[in-house]
Formats: sequence, structure tokens, C-alpha cells
Amino acid sequence: MTSPSALLAVEKLSVDFGGLHALRDVYLDLYSQEVVGVIGPNGAGKSTLFNALCGIVTPNEGTLTLNGVGHSWPRTHELAKLGVARTLQGVGLFPDLTVVENVMLGAQKFSNSGFISAIFGRSKDESKLHGRAMLALERVYATGLAHRRADSLSYPDTKRVSIARALVSEPKILMLDEPAGGLGAEDIAWMNGLIHNLKLQCSVLLVEHHMDVVMSVCDRLYVLNFGEVISSGTAEKVRRDPAVIAAYLGADVQ
Repeated sequence: MTSPSALLAVEKLSVDFGGLHALRDVYLDLYSQEVVGVIGPNGAGKSTLFNALCGIVTPNEGTLTLNGVGHSWPRTHELAKLGVARTLQGVGLFPDLTVVENVMLGAQKFSNSGFISAIFGRSKDESKLHGRAMLALERVYATGLAHRRADSLSYPDTKRVSIARALVSEPKILMLDEPAGGLGAEDIAWMNGLIHNLKLQCSVLLVEHHMDVVMSVCDRLYVLNFGEVISSGTAEKVRRDPAVIAAYLGADVQ
């Protein structure tokens, strides 16, 4: 039974796509100042779980609890007000905008006059949103990139900026979709440190394929296979679970 102190709790979540059972009776919870990872083979249902939490797909069944209170499955435009922010695998920056303008796009819930007007200096909100964006960039050590166009950035820098754009809404729950994907060893080490720091200010739910990241940063793990949770618990517990070894990690994992 999920504790009422959980920031987020999911029970009996099922998603069907026609005759395909993408998720079946999935459960998950997330607590304050915690990093929880969702892992599993390709096609296990990880992205579908994230999409259900973000309003991109509609569950067939299941209950959602936020801050101890039952809640309907959210729509995408409701996430910021609910204290939830998500990064995307493909980063999704606007190439013709500067870094700070891209980050300001994530601060729309703080704009009273329309965020497009605020971003381009046509409202009194511009200074406020610009300040919030710069603080978010500072949290990912990227203030020096603020006035560069997004299409001039290296791939690791686009990752940092996408996280800043999520952080600018001051979420209670930050959902990271493969934050280490496409990064080299040095940048992965940097990302590990960033995630450790982020959980002091918000809880983190992440999907990740890099096992060194998952085992380093996650307090707890949920393992999906064929749309079902086959194991959950600490990284050490999951690492030793025969079902996980057989389904995903491989017998040679130490």
C-alpha cells in the first residue's frame, strides 16, 4: 500500500493499443528528495508509462495520486500547474531561438500576458521570465550559453539546456527521459552529479538505458518487461533479482 506521503503514486495502470497490452497493472511511487528509475528492455513500456503520466496517452485503467490526493490522469497542459516537468529524448529545442529564450518557454505558468509576448519583450513579464530562465541555467551550470542560438550548441549542451527548460517551472517532480543518451563518459559523469544535486530541490523520475547511471543515481528502481513490473526496490536488490538478470541486465553484470 502506498504511503499518503508519496508525491506521486500509480496503481494498477493499464494501457492498451488495440489488441496490444502496452502496460498491465503497473504500480509506482515517488517520494520527496528521491530519484526513482524505470528500466527495462526496448518495448517494455517505459515510454508508455511516461506518456500516461504526461497526458499523451490515456490509460484504460489505473489510479493516480499526487501529494496524497487522488487525481484524474492529467492533460499535457496541466502538468506545470501540477508541479510536473518532463524532458524529451529528442531534446526539442527551437533552433532559431537563443538558449535563454528556449528556457523561458518553460516558464509560461508564471506569465500573466501570454508567454510568447513575454519572451520577445512585448510585456511586463519579460524581465521576470528572463530572470527565472537565468536561474534555471545557473542550476545546470549553463549561464554562459544564455545568448547563443540553440542550433550552435554541442549535443551535451543541448541536454543541459533542456533540463534547464524543465526546471524553470520549479517542478516538484522532474521526469527525465534518457538524460544520458548519446553522451560520452565525461558528460555522463557530469550528468550523474547534476541528478544527485537536483534531488535536493525536486524529486526525479527517470527512464535510462545506461546502467552505470541508473545504479549510481537511483534510490529505487522499477523494472518493466512486456508492460509489467517484474521487480522493484533498491538498485542492489534489483541487480541481484534473477528475473531482471534474465530479462534485461544479462548474466555478466557485476
